[in-house]
Amino acid sequence: QVQLAESGGGLVQAGGSLRLSCAVAAQTFNNIAMGWFRQAPGKEREFVAAISSNGGTTIYADSVKGRFTISVDNAKNMVSLQMNSLKPEDTGVYYCAARTGWVLKRDNLYNYWGQGTQVTVSS
Repeated sequence: QVQLAESGGGLVQAGGSLRLSCAVAAQTFNNIAMGWFRQAPGKEREFVAAISSNGGTTIYADSVKGRFTISVDNAKNMVSLQMNSLKPEDTGVYYCAARTGWVLKRDNLYNYWGQGTQVTVSS
């Protein structure tokens, strides 16, 4: 069983930065892939970034490459998403998710989800 809790959302102006964190409660942090997804109002949930538990593998959506950085802190069982150069289209509820095994982009392959944290980017 894995429990996830996101924090760090908020309101920021376009061009600004935010850092999201996801605390992971699990019996073992090994062989767990962690992902960030987001859902804007009226839109489907979409993949943002994902990372392996050892940090060796990272993948990003094209829309955030070069602006967002996902990282993992094994000592704290924490996954973070540093978001820079934010745009209004980055607005949405951001969810942390986890699965055992490979780092993947498909949300229906993630078994565990946090409650989400709101990110709003004003123009």
